[in-house]
Order: sequence, then structure tokens, then C-alpha cells
Amino acid sequence: MSGLCLALGAAIAVLGADMAELRWTHSVQKTEWRETWRATPGGLQLELAAVQGSGAGMEPGDGATLENGFWIWRPQRPAQPELILTRSGYTGSDWQICIKGNCRAVGSYFPGSAPDQNMILKPCP
Repeated sequence: MSGLCLALGAAIAVLGADMAELRWTHSVQKTEWRETWRATPGGLQLELAAVQGSGAGMEPGDGATLENGFWIWRPQRPAQPELILTRSGYTGSDWQICIKGNCRAVGSYFPGSAPDQNMILKPCP
């Protein structure tokens, strides 16, 4: 099975894992959202989602439980071929990719990238 890669144009960073947690701050609510994604033969599978609150399109999913300040649930969605990580200066922070508890801003994978350059998370070729 392939692992996860992060792409910026033709540049690719191999993340060295088949599962990662994405974290970001909602631009309106200013609360954190987290999703755990796994690379599978069918694409990226969303395993778990968590949000610190609700409002502005951030309602917890069906069956969510409150744990340590986050509403956590297991979304039932088909695998995705890739995720476009839209970057914006309005959130005050970059996307974070966490692998085995170690988190990094996506921009750190491509030094010199502009804060508004979108990146793509996908299974490695």
C-alpha cells in the first residue's frame, strides 16, 4: 500500500506514513477542526473527525461524543482521490499535519512557499 504525499505543483514531499491527522482553525469560528486520513488502495479514507464547537458550518456529525473539549465522530464517506488544502491568511495559522503525534505546518514541507499556495494531500504514486 502507498503512503501519504503532500504536493505543491510538481514538488512532492513523501510523509513516510499511511495515516495522518490534519488540523486547522476555522476562519469564522476560530476553533480547531481535526480529521484523521488514511491512504488506502481506493484513495484517502476519512477515519475520524473532531471539532471544538459548532456553528458556521461546523456541526458535529452523527453519533458524535464530547471528549476533552472536542466533538468526535466517525464519518461515513467514500474514499477521496486527493484533498486540496486551501491555505488562507484569514485563519491566523497554517494547516498542520500530525504523524504519530508530531505536528508540522504544511508550509514547512516546502520552504519559501507563499501562505496562500494550496497544497494537495494524496496517496503516494
